[in-house]
Amino acid sequence: MSMLQKMFLAVALTSGIATAASAAGTNEPAGIETAKPMSSAEIYRLYNQNSWMWKAGAGYFSAKARRFTAWSRENGSPSFGTGRWFITESGKLCFNADWHAKTGTATAITCFSHRKKGGLIYQKREPDGEWYVFKSAPAQATDEFAKLRHGDYVRSQLGGIETSVSKTK
Repeated sequence: MSMLQKMFLAVALTSGIATAASAAGTNEPAGIETAKPMSSAEIYRLYNQNSWMWKAGAGYFSAKARRFTAWSRENGSPSFGTGRWFITESGKLCFNADWHAKTGTATAITCFSHRKKGGLIYQKREPDGEWYVFKSAPAQATDEFAKLRHGDYVRSQLGGIETSVSKTK
């Protein structure tokens, strides 16, 4: 697999994550200009031992060795990712994962910046995403934040996805 193909695979696999970011449009939400980056501890509490439920998959942020696991059926194509998650000083959550699909394997680092103002949390996929309200004050059922669920919602699907992907290699 060429480097260009691997890069395309990594981009395609992570494109479905946080679809709200792409739907946010080009206007920044009110208040973002005075919002402050979230601390590492705040981001840790937000994601640790939680699963982020996506439109066609999920990612789990384990406390043990900060392991990150995910599965996806974006565009009907099964794939899975394994790696580590980490938090930067500037308020970013990142995960570095090897993504496996029928077309091959590629490594991708995916990051999201977080800012807060009062009870509001803003999020933006780096480097080219748009800021959007991740958690309203008070929280709304339609917030991206509502897609975080305590526990591992990845494990139950991961084995079947791994088998599906490996059968076609």
